[in-house]
Amino acid sequence: MKKLFALLLLSFCATTAVFAESYFPGLKTIMTPEEFKRAGLDKLTADQLGVIDAAIIKHYVRTIENVATQQNVEASDPGEKGWAARFGLPTFSEDYRDQASIKGRCTAWVGGNRFRLDNGQVWEGLETINFELLGKEIEIQPRPGNLFNLVVDDKNTTIRVRRIK
Repeated sequence: MKKLFALLLLSFCATTAVFAESYFPGLKTIMTPEEFKRAGLDKLTADQLGVIDAAIIKHYVRTIENVATQQNVEASDPGEKGWAARFGLPTFSEDYRDQASIKGRCTAWVGGNRFRLDNGQVWEGLETINFELLGKEIEIQPRPGNLFNLVVDDKNTTIRVRRIK
């Protein structure tokens, strides 16, 4: 079944590549006249535009081939996923203690239960955050299962947080 899927995917990508090479309408067709002029492409010769079109086609074909190769590898190699990962559950096999803590100062609240650190990261509490965080030293400590814990002024709050941005 996997070989059939890989064969179908490869044939689709090859068809797409042939389609792209033979049916790319060119920059002049896909851009509005204002965009074409603003980009300075109206000053190029037809040969120069053809070279640019060919480069775009090559890039597109390479991108499609890379995606197809990546999907073939993912389809053929399920990896060493455990039973929990197959169902979308977190794996606790990785040692969370190897991850570094994130330290910073809370600069603003960004909604109900979200706060921003001075490094630009936005975090959200999985439980209600009933502490005043503005201007306080915050530490985000890693926990098992890709979870994180909020520490305010070196005091553990036992509030789990996740990174939003």
